[in-house]
Amino acid sequence: MSRNYLVLSTALSALLSPLAAQAEDISMVLNWVPTADHAPYFYAKQQGWYEAEGIDLEIEAGRGSGAAVQRVAAGIAEIGVADLATVLLARGEGANATAVMTVYANTPQGFYWLKSSGIETPKDFSGRSIGNPPADASRIMWPLFAKTVGIEPDSVKFVNVSPQAKLASLKSGAIDVTSDFYNEHDLKVREFGDDLGFVAWRDIGVNPYGNSIIVNETFLAEHRDTVGKFAAVSQKAFAACVADFQPCLDALMSDVSGLDAENQKNQWSRIKELMRDETTQTVALGAFSPERMAADYSMVETYFDLKEPFDIETVYTNDFLDETIKMTAE
Repeated sequence: MSRNYLVLSTALSALLSPLAAQAEDISMVLNWVPTADHAPYFYAKQQGWYEAEGIDLEIEAGRGSGAAVQRVAAGIAEIGVADLATVLLARGEGANATAVMTVYANTPQGFYWLKSSGIETPKDFSGRSIGNPPADASRIMWPLFAKTVGIEPDSVKFVNVSPQAKLASLKSGAIDVTSDFYNEHDLKVREFGDDLGFVAWRDIGVNPYGNSIIVNETFLAEHRDTVGKFAAVSQKAFAACVADFQPCLDALMSDVSGLDAENQKNQWSRIKELMRDETTQTVALGAFSPERMAADYSMVETYFDLKEPFDIETVYTNDFLDETIKMTAE
């Protein structure tokens, strides 16, 4: 090896080492296993956008919004993705988490059943079994749904079912109803056709914010610049995926096994519907509406026993979002 090569290598190492030293390890826990709505994070990571901002991002699969909030609040993961109503309930118990960007401006929550089971409307859920994971956001928020449709919250039996087993359990009759995100609506339509029964929470007047990016509050206070960079990159990534999903799908599928490309494309089309509201179209992609956040807090305060009331304005911020980036109209 020549002396010139050694000198050059040493010089390059000296130049690069400060950059490497600046990289900050960030753990991000998802609400569930990675699917289309998580593609922007994988795309931004593959493109090196987080790395360029000094963030070494690790993306962890989740086990439900409730579990994601717990991990972020405990500082096990600095950043997470969770259903915002679940975050508000956890905040009422002292959870240490703040939302910095919304992904679902409309709740993706819905219930599915087979019409052949005799269920016609949610009022017929009484005496039936609902299958979903223990930490599923819809199970946590069930009392609100039940009271809205006029049935007793304890009139159903919950059965623990993994996300992957929901359709098979419904088909076999092991459960009568399952909860699921609107993302995978097309998959269920193909599976059950005209026998599929469905109600979207937003269609009965229950439309809290859905999946949002949350941050451990202590971490936010101590690493505000890093959180700002993370939010900015993520917002940019979502905008890029809205413009052209194929590169984002490629990034997701190169990192996550067992996904069907066509199903993920269908999911993304539904996700864009959920991302779109007046605020995300006129203020910024990912922005929260103060009026809607106040309404969400009022909803949670009315239907649930908040152990520790809190100021809703302390639970979210739009400070890190670029107002030149807006959600598209279609």
